[in-house]
Amino acid sequence: MDSAAKDEMQPTLSPGPEWPEQERAERLARGAALKWASGIFYQPEQLARLGQYRSREVQRTCSLEARLKSVMQSYLEGVQTGVWQLAQALEAVQETREALSQARGLLQGVSQTSQPLQSLREQVAQHKQLQALSQLLPQLRAVPAAVAHTEILIDAQQFLEAYVSLRELEKLREDTWALLGVLELPVFQGLDLLAEALGQAVEAAAATAGKLAREDPALLVAAVRVAEVETGRKNPLGQAPRDWRQRCLRALQEGLERAHFGSPLLPTPGALAEWLEALRVALPVELATAEALVAPCCPPYYNVVRLWAYTLHSGLHRSLQHLLTGPELGAADAFTLLHWALHVYLGQEMMGSLELGPEADVSQLEPLLTVENIEQLEATFVANVQANVAQWLQNALDEEVAEWGQKQEPNTDSSGSYYSPLPAIVMQILEENIRVASPVSESLQWRVQVMALSELGVFLRSFSDALIRFSRDHLSGEAVAPHYVSYLLATLNHQSALSSSVSVLQLDGAASGTLAPVEAALDDLQRRICRLVLEALLTELQPLFAALPSRRWLSSPELLESVCKRTERFCRDFWRVRNPTVQVLLAEAERAVVLQYLSALMQGRLVCRGADERTQAAERLEHDAAQLQQLFLGLGLEEGAHCVPVLLALRKLLNLHDPALLGLEVACLRQQFPDVSEDHVSALLDLRGGLSQEQRLAALSFLKAGPPPSPCADRRALFSLVPAPAPASASCLRSGFCA
Repeated sequence: MDSAAKDEMQPTLSPGPEWPEQERAERLARGAALKWASGIFYQPEQLARLGQYRSREVQRTCSLEARLKSVMQSYLEGVQTGVWQLAQALEAVQETREALSQARGLLQGVSQTSQPLQSLREQVAQHKQLQALSQLLPQLRAVPAAVAHTEILIDAQQFLEAYVSLRELEKLREDTWALLGVLELPVFQGLDLLAEALGQAVEAAAATAGKLAREDPALLVAAVRVAEVETGRKNPLGQAPRDWRQRCLRALQEGLERAHFGSPLLPTPGALAEWLEALRVALPVELATAEALVAPCCPPYYNVVRLWAYTLHSGLHRSLQHLLTGPELGAADAFTLLHWALHVYLGQEMMGSLELGPEADVSQLEPLLTVENIEQLEATFVANVQANVAQWLQNALDEEVAEWGQKQEPNTDSSGSYYSPLPAIVMQILEENIRVASPVSESLQWRVQVMALSELGVFLRSFSDALIRFSRDHLSGEAVAPHYVSYLLATLNHQSALSSSVSVLQLDGAASGTLAPVEAALDDLQRRICRLVLEALLTELQPLFAALPSRRWLSSPELLESVCKRTERFCRDFWRVRNPTVQVLLAEAERAVVLQYLSALMQGRLVCRGADERTQAAERLEHDAAQLQQLFLGLGLEEGAHCVPVLLALRKLLNLHDPALLGLEVACLRQQFPDVSEDHVSALLDLRGGLSQEQRLAALSFLKAGPPPSPCADRRALFSLVPAPAPASASCLRSGFCA
């Protein structure tokens, strides 16, 4: 294109609007020029050089204008070139658009022309498939026979050959899929069932791994190899993976559990011990078989021994949980299961055997019995044992009570003491149950000990109730016992034997107060038996004490001699009671006789008429005290336990000649016997006689005004147990005159 045409195509540029800043720039330039001119021409001598400055500025202005024109010319030429190039590009785009439109029309015509060729293309594809199938036709015809042959191999447990045949059939099916796409030929429809049959056969072989390892290890190896090869094979697209390794491992576990913990093998009530004993023998043998025979037939990563131990432990755990959710176990089964699970299972006889490797260690697995299971079994065992112990103790007590009414005296031991096997039976029952529970666990032993102490307390209460019924029936005459007192004394020996042996029921490390309730019950039983014996003694002595004191008593010792003879005859069998209980019984007997003596003195039956009778009464008290003391010393009572000295203290009160000193004697009496009351002292003063009202009041005033009695831990109540006579009315005469 020539320059003329180029110029014609160039658009005419119209002058644009002035710059907005032009006016401001001019003002600034003018200001700067004026400032410069004022600075230059400020001095007059500079005006001579004005022409030079003007010419120089004109030259500079012309130079600047020339440069500006050159720059603007270059800019305008660049703009014209760009506009021309844009025009050329627009023309090329329009030409390309027209060419594309023509090509689209040509393509639409070709598409309409190719539609009749689609059927030809399909026929070509079918021809290729038929050609490929014609080449595979001999193999396809042999598929039914191959399937039947594979089934025969599976039935014959020839797993490797069956798997090879199966893979050949599946490879042929995959080739047909590659040719036919997703089309499935009818001849391959039973192939998945055939593969499943082989998988089930492999599972069945794995389920009897222990038996196969002993009888036919090659078959087990073949089954494991087939499972491993099939697991490692990549499946074609669209086919689900067959993880025969997991099926094989699962079959190993299920078969092992079924062999030892199947439903028909679970124990029936009462047969738990036999079942556990069979497991004690079978499980170590199973683990040894797994380690020696099964493990070499499997890959190392199967961890056969660990798998065996875990499976057996888990199966046993589930079986025991199922057993515990069923009917409640008996005492024997609960005890057997506790002992077996806590000691035998992890012991050297079973899972802790030194012959087993570390892979068979199950100590880190969950325990066979949870804490709740152990508490349930312990509670069951203790409840059943408690019922049995209660029945045994009641039977022993019934047999003992039945002997109390017999005509012959109680049996004696080699020392002559009354003896009965009852205490030994009771303690043997309780101690034996604690001893049996000790090997199982400390908690069970503690529970049984608590139960034993509780049942011993119940037994002691029943024993005490039986004694009360025995005494009531005897005293009322309903069932008179020929040897009533002798059997009461025998029961004291029972209590003594139980007290001396109850310490064996306390466990080592138990709290010191564990036996306190039982010891308190034994002490109560001893006091009750002593009270029954003493009631029988007082029943015989009361008619004799009814005549004491009296004029006859003052003049003759016959009354107290009769009391001593009767007491000695009654207590002749006390020696058959073992020490120290016999000392307690003799002390209580002496105390009862003295209390009865004091009670007779307080009844006001006698008032001394003068000094002679008072002296005679004092001598009688001294003589009676000596006689009673000699009586109980002869019966075996130790000297430090006598209550007879109280009679000597009363003798001093009666034998005092100076009434003015009675107050001091009364104060001394209160120091010795703090429980003496004003009524008791008044009754004694009545017995003394010969006192005026003022003397009596003066003596009684010392009882309140005297110093308090000194404390003494050994003092026991004496006067407080003696009923004091009712005080006389104020309008009545003194007792001495009434007498």
